Amino acid sequence: MTAPASPSMTALLAGIAAAPDAHELFTRTSTRLRRSVGFDAAVWVATDPVNGLTTAPVRVENLHEGGCGTYWESEIFAEHVNLFRDLAVAPVPVAGLRAVTGDRPSLSPLYRNFMRPRGFDDELRAVLRVDGQGWGQVSLFRERGRSAFDADDVAVLRSLSAPMARRLRGFGRPGTGGSGSVHAPGLLLFGADGALLSVNDEARALLALMPPGPTTTTDAGLELPLPVWILSTAGRARLTGDSARIRIRTPTGRWLSCHASCLRGPGGEPSTTALVIQHATPSDVATLVIAAYELTHRELEVTELIAAGLSTAAIARRLLVSVHTVRDHVKAVFDKTGVTSRGELVATLFTEYRQPLVDTCTLRVLDGHAS
Repeated sequence: MTAPASPSMTALLAGIAAAPDAHELFTRTSTRLRRSVGFDAAVWVATDPVNGLTTAPVRVENLHEGGCGTYWESEIFAEHVNLFRDLAVAPVPVAGLRAVTGDRPSLSPLYRNFMRPRGFDDELRAVLRVDGQGWGQVSLFRERGRSAFDADDVAVLRSLSAPMARRLRGFGRPGTGGSGSVHAPGLLLFGADGALLSVNDEARALLALMPPGPTTTTDAGLELPLPVWILSTAGRARLTGDSARIRIRTPTGRWLSCHASCLRGPGGEPSTTALVIQHATPSDVATLVIAAYELTHRELEVTELIAAGLSTAAIARRLLVSVHTVRDHVKAVFDKTGVTSRGELVATLFTEYRQPLVDTCTLRVLDGHAS
C-alpha cells in the first residue's frame, strides 16, 4: 500500500499539472521545491528528447551572467562524473555530486571550474524523464557551509522527474500553447502587384532583428523598408504559385524562418501572398546543420545519438547497422565538421546552432527578481 503524499508534495504535483507553459512550470516548481529541498541557485532547462541537447526555455536562478559557458563545457567535454547523459539512462535519474564522488567533489571539473569559484559546495542534478526519454534537466546548488544533499532530497526530486517530463512533453503537442507560443509569428500580406498591403506588430519586431543589407519599399501600399531577401521570397511565391522558404541568421546569432505562400482567388488566379516570419524551431536547426556541414540524414542521426551519449556499439544496435558502419559515419561527420572528438562535435553544434535559440528564451532570476 502506497503511503499518502505529504502536503508539500501534493502542492508540487498540483503546480506541475496546472502550469500553462514551460516557463511557469519551472517557476512554480522551483518556488515550492525550495521549501522542501533547500538550495541557493538553480538551472532549469528543457531538452531535446532525441539527443538531450538544451532547447528553450531556460530558467537560471541566482547565477550571474558569465558562467553559463563554463557550466555547459563541463558537461560537454565529459571527463568527470555525474553527467546528465549518464543520468538519462540510470535507474534513478537523480544524483548529488558529493554523494557520487564519495565526498570528493574536486574530482569534477564542474566543481573546480564553476561551483567552487562561486561558493557552491554541492549540486543535486536530475534528468526529467518519462517513458525512457529526457525532456528536461535541473541543477540545484548549495553554498559552502550547508549540508550536502541527502537521500531524502534525491527522493523528492526523483518523484518529480516523470510528472515534470510528462508536462514538458505535453507542451510540444500542437495546439497546447506552451513555451513555443512565447514568440508570436510575424505576418506580411502582399498584393498581386507585389505591394505590401498589411503587416502586424510582430513582423515589425522581427524585421528589426534582420541583419543589415539592401532594403527597399514596395511600389504601393505601406511604405515600410524591407530587406531584399524578404521581397524576393514573397516574389518567388507570387510568380511560381508555390511556397518559398528561407532562413536568416541575425547579427546576434538567432535564426529566423520565413515562409511565403501565394493565395488564389475563386477562379484560381493569384491574389495576395502571405509571408510568415518566426523564430527557427529545433527541426529548422537540424535542417541547417545538414545544409551547413553537408551531412547526410544518416550522419545527422549518428550525430544526435552521439550527443545523447550512446557508445558506438549502442548506436549500431539502435540503427541496426554494424559497428564498422557507425565508425565510418562518425569519421565522415568529424571530417565534415572539422572536429577530432565527440565532445568537440557536440560543443560545436550546440554553441553554433542551439545556444542562440536558448539565449532568446532564458529567464535569469536573482533573489526572486527577473533580470
